[in-house]
Amino acid sequence: MHDADVVVIGGGYAGVRLAKRLDEVARVTLVDRKDVFFHRIASLRASARSDWTTAPFIPYDRLLRNGRVVVGKAVRVEEGERHVVLATGERLPYDVVVIATGADYPEPARFTGSSEEEAAKSFRQHQERIAGAGSILVVGGGPSGVELSAEIRLARPDARVTLAHAGTELLDATGSARAGRRALAWLESHEVEVRLDAFVSPGNDFGTYRDARGNTFAADMSFWATGTTPNTLWLRLGRHGDWLNETGHVKVDRLLRVDGRLDVFAVGDVTDVSEAKIAPAATTHGDVAAHNIRAYLESSGKHRKEPRLHRPMRRAPLSVPFGPADGITVLPMPGGETAVLGGRTTAGMKARNLLVSHMHRQLGRSAP
Repeated sequence: MHDADVVVIGGGYAGVRLAKRLDEVARVTLVDRKDVFFHRIASLRASARSDWTTAPFIPYDRLLRNGRVVVGKAVRVEEGERHVVLATGERLPYDVVVIATGADYPEPARFTGSSEEEAAKSFRQHQERIAGAGSILVVGGGPSGVELSAEIRLARPDARVTLAHAGTELLDATGSARAGRRALAWLESHEVEVRLDAFVSPGNDFGTYRDARGNTFAADMSFWATGTTPNTLWLRLGRHGDWLNETGHVKVDRLLRVDGRLDVFAVGDVTDVSEAKIAPAATTHGDVAAHNIRAYLESSGKHRKEPRLHRPMRRAPLSVPFGPADGITVLPMPGGETAVLGGRTTAGMKARNLLVSHMHRQLGRSAP
């Protein structure tokens, strides 16, 4: 093991992957505001089904054999003294620091509070509201909006469910019109009202909404699946605004180093890498950055490693479940073409278990 301290700030998909990769070669400290890993992929189903309430939560206790996990909030990186300062005032020394604070998602794909108990309470509240609502609006026709609409419909077959999307096709970011048509067909066959080319905003009265054409309608509750915000305000407040681009993402080079620094890296949704912000991309960041951190730590040894460049995942496979037994998988093919696979494949790949067992194994635990 190297006599080196690596502090990883953020315990999402990229952070836990990197921390695990470096656990045998450095003193790793993983800092996260949550007391458990949040498997966000399972959060949409957890918001609608009570039997999935705790499925997104996986303890960190078996992730690291040699390192440690600290529950706390990082507020500052002191480059001169090479410390990460926590909100409690605790100072963590580092030889390498990694920014892995991810992005903030709209509810229900959000970890509310700092403990499993608080987040589970939030999911139960969503379940109760969905169970009691006569009409439910989902805004956003990307993968999250489509998946959430399907989960709500299956949990509430008697409710009026509406999906409003500003684009003219569902799943338009996938580049596959066929995928959008398949999603639209499933939703309409399950009596979900789909409004395309409908930019929706809150109306003047509580519970009302209007589109760009001036049409108004009502819903008892709404969810907005319309994008994410990088969790980097703490860096700006900590006088590292120069690390960020105009959208608030951390600027990294091809080695995933922050603005060319040798001892500061960033991984996952928080970075400015132009690629799909999905879990497979985040775990790839973890692998590449772990390799390059080892190369940096071993730069004076005779067995030193050559750095590895990150190749952005611009055409990654994407599975969109329609509940546990159906869905579509968009699979990039050579020549820029895409294949759209159906329910049986998607159920086996993702929809049935939502990768819960896989993430338990990633965190050193037996599959539930």
